[in-house]
This record gives sequence, structure tokens and C-alpha cells, in this order.
Amino acid sequence: MKRKMVEKTSTRAQAPSWVRASISFPSDLYETLDEIAKQKKVSLAWVVRDAAEKYVEERSLSGGTDTKNTRGK
Repeated sequence: MKRKMVEKTSTRAQAPSWVRASISFPSDLYETLDEIAKQKKVSLAWVVRDAAEKYVEERSLSGGTDTKNTRGK
């Protein structure tokens, strides 16, 4: 007996697509981020994503005109 092919549908909402990135931090910044993650009981990746989201939101609220290079602060 042949089985009828049924398209599977997920009951979960579609998750956003993700992009993996490799990022280097100065060791003191990495240690601080790692400590924050431990205190919050979340992953270091979560802390970095949260900070990035807040940065982008803040930048968009200010009009995104801040083009000053702050690298090496």
C-alpha cells in the first residue's frame, strides 16, 4: 500500500533567519561580557545580541547620524 505524501506544517511561528558571526573582543571586554552572562544565567551570545539590539534601537531613535569612529575606545 502506498503512503500518501503529506506536507508537514509547523505549529510554531516562523523563527527569524539567523546569521552566524565570529567576533573578536579585547580580553577585558570579553571577561566583562562573560561575567554579565554568568550573573544573568544566559549565554555570552545572548548578552552580545541584547547589547547589539539596544545599540541599533538607540541609534535609530537618534536618527542614525552618528558616524563618528569610536573604534579603540
